[in-house]
Amino acid sequence: MFSKRATKGSTAASSAQIERLKEALDRAEAVVIGAGAGLSASAGFTYSGERFETYFSDFRERYGIRDMYSGGFSHFSTAEEHWAYWSRYIWINRYMDAPKPVYEDLLSLVEGRDYFVLTTNVDHCFQKAGFDKTRLFYTQGDYGLWQCSGPCRQRTYDNEETVRRMFEEQRDRRVPAELVPCCPLCGRPMTMNLRVDDTFVQDEGWYQARRRYRDFLRRHEGRRVLFLELGVGYDTPGIIKFPFWRMTLQAPDAIYACVNEERAFVPEGIAGRAVVLEADIGAVLTQMGA
Repeated sequence: MFSKRATKGSTAASSAQIERLKEALDRAEAVVIGAGAGLSASAGFTYSGERFETYFSDFRERYGIRDMYSGGFSHFSTAEEHWAYWSRYIWINRYMDAPKPVYEDLLSLVEGRDYFVLTTNVDHCFQKAGFDKTRLFYTQGDYGLWQCSGPCRQRTYDNEETVRRMFEEQRDRRVPAELVPCCPLCGRPMTMNLRVDDTFVQDEGWYQARRRYRDFLRRHEGRRVLFLELGVGYDTPGIIKFPFWRMTLQAPDAIYACVNEERAFVPEGIAGRAVVLEADIGAVLTQMGA
């Protein structure tokens, strides 16, 4: 269906492309935002470098871990050490505010418009920035939720209070044993509600969000929709990128926009109805709001 050839974006956000994107946003009857990890990275939620050194240098020295993401797959010696790592990971990436106001800038551009957000991000930045939670679909989980590792039920549990205590009370890379979480129903160890294998729990809240997203698409079928893709890579292109391309191709009045620091392109079949910017997302949003 799609050509392998692509139209590359400029290496800098040209004023002409910015104006095209602003015009597409202004003319749109609805906006579907597809957000990937690049959006949070632009907001300062980086998983290596200074943030990693600030919070995980002791784990780096002990285990040779080089970044937060890969460290999440490490096998620690005890459950207390496992949750010392993960409570830091959760606290700084879920409950702390992003260093830069990129999400707030995005909200200012779509507030008052008919929008919906589909995201693979699990850091909850949209809701923290003030986006309407009924217009959000987190497909891959949430750092703020735990689930039974079985799982014995399709049920999730808020973790903020316990994670706060873990973060504050841990010593020597270990949390107090009484804080290690177990399923209140079956006693199995708790785990993160993240889509890493077929044990991922899709609870009622997940299904409600999916229904709202599908209803939004149905209500706006055939109308002037802007499919705004921000920071989406190629780890899971079947969730946002490929569907956005397909829906744009099928709707003559739809516009597709892609903003990413690298590998931003569009199939030639929709190139005439696309805006592609290979640039920092935060910088583009700032220019659009100027």
